[in-house]
Amino acid sequence: MSSYGVSHQVFVRRFLHLTAGVAFATLSCATWAQSWPTKPVNMIVPFAAGGPLDVLARVVATALGERLGQPVVVENKSGAGGNIGGAAATRAAPDGYTLLMSTPGPVMTNKLLYKSLNFDPVKDLEPIVLVSDSPMLLAVNPKTPIKDLKQAIAFARQPGALTVGNPGIGTLGHITTEYLFREAKAKPTMVPYKGSAPLITDLIGGQVMAGMDFLPTYMPYLKDGKLRAVAVTTAKRLAVLPDVPTVAEAGLGNFEAVGWYALFAPKGTPRAIIERVNHEVNAWLKTDEAKSQLDTLVMRPLGGTPAELSSYIGDELKKWEPVIKAANISLD
Repeated sequence: MSSYGVSHQVFVRRFLHLTAGVAFATLSCATWAQSWPTKPVNMIVPFAAGGPLDVLARVVATALGERLGQPVVVENKSGAGGNIGGAAATRAAPDGYTLLMSTPGPVMTNKLLYKSLNFDPVKDLEPIVLVSDSPMLLAVNPKTPIKDLKQAIAFARQPGALTVGNPGIGTLGHITTEYLFREAKAKPTMVPYKGSAPLITDLIGGQVMAGMDFLPTYMPYLKDGKLRAVAVTTAKRLAVLPDVPTVAEAGLGNFEAVGWYALFAPKGTPRAIIERVNHEVNAWLKTDEAKSQLDTLVMRPLGGTPAELSSYIGDELKKWEPVIKAANISLD
């Protein structure tokens, strides 16, 4: 027998052995995933309790736990702009018992803001599902003469004439403000705060003229007249504020900037588990209960596939990277 014949037989035996091994591993993984979960699932929230993300995470955890037949327990791991919780999720065992509910920061924009970030959220996490989003709002103290966004932009084009507060350097409120006024070719005086509460206090008190933050933060103060809504950052007007125009309506093209909330798992989590969680969350988002709960939080139910979430994050990175670089925003 020629050496080719021997080599060919060896190759065939090895190929069949390898194929059988892969098939067995795939079958074992699928079988194991079908029995998952057999114990409580941990959901990391990379910010402190009480904020919009935490409230949403607890709503989703309750609904998901009921559908999976095991409790989903929220664990707050806050600090470093969400990086502590984000890092903890990337280092957890990829066995389906650790999930991460996050805003854009820990899973996207922080990689642009921190030069010393010791993990890559895009490479080290598995996207599961885009759960919801929430609009941003530019609001002003009602004692200012600013009635609309065009007037705010006109003020911002005068050096030192407009002060705009945000809930912190590198927050979505900050980079959205940079994005808006960059598109408008204007430069207000930026005033960063350590959170939404002190920003609101100074905005109502008149220490700053305007502020950019998530709409739910401002809603109570809009209703009692302590703040005036100038523009929402969504592509279309909102049902809850039908008289408030969008930023795009002020002439800024296709401007859109929303805060979003999504579920992730550690890289290497079995695909069957990713698909199971995706299916259950999508099914829940279609219920009247979900829509009602998200309406209360001034959030919009979304959903979709893991691939769609991955693509969405890619698009968001392309939008925010030039804004962050142009404004020279860094948190190191």
